[in-house]
Amino acid sequence: MGSPTSHSGEMSQDSMLQPAHRMGMRPRAADPAARTAKRAYNALSASSVGLEMGLSVVIGLLVGYYLDRWLGTEPWLMLLWLVFGLVAGFRGVLRAVGRAERAANEEASDGRP
Repeated sequence: MGSPTSHSGEMSQDSMLQPAHRMGMRPRAADPAARTAKRAYNALSASSVGLEMGLSVVIGLLVGYYLDRWLGTEPWLMLLWLVFGLVAGFRGVLRAVGRAERAANEEASDGRP
């Protein structure tokens, strides 16, 4: 009737013999303009840290000052909100440091200066 088949029932006879990617997948080289734009974005992001720190402290002081005047608790709420502003400012600094480290690691892993 028919001759016996030599395949194992797979759709392709070569599907189980070799790995899908014989040569490892290499990431594509980034465009130099894209790398320059990314560096500029990272630099601008890092330069805004001081502004973020200052604004968070000033906003904390203003909120505390107006709550003190409204509730009559003279220095206490202003000091409490000053601490909140400082904590928010330092949190922003730590997040910016983390972003800068991630960007430096990504740039170093690309193997380019």
